[in-house]
Formats: sequence, C-alpha cells, structure tokens
Amino acid sequence: MPKEKACRNCHMIVEKGQICPNCKSKDLSDDFSGLVIILDPENSEIAKRLNVSKPGRYALRVR
Repeated sequence: MPKEKACRNCHMIVEKGQICPNCKSKDLSDDFSGLVIILDPENSEIAKRLNVSKPGRYALRVR
C-alpha cells in the first residue's frame, strides 16, 4: 500500500503518484500532520484560512 504524501505547496494529500493533482507540484513530503477534509470550499471558513479552492483532503502542517 503506497504511503500518502502531502504537497508542500498547497497541502493537498496525494495518495498516488509523485505529482500533486491540485497544483501540479512535484514537491511532496511524507512528513505532515493534521488532516482536514474540505467538501464545500466556497462556504468553508477553514478553506478560506487555508487558501483552498478545490474540495479534497488537506494536511494542516507539512514539513
């Protein structure tokens, strides 16, 4: 089972591959903490604070 990674650029959690599907960055890390699932970014205060515009799973901190 592949290990999940988080994008250092947009914090989206990537399950497969080596490229973030959100921002197309290759700068991924397996050292992240916290998880937030954004379903409706337009009406989510958390999405606004994280600067998220697409639904998905995001890490709160990426190292």
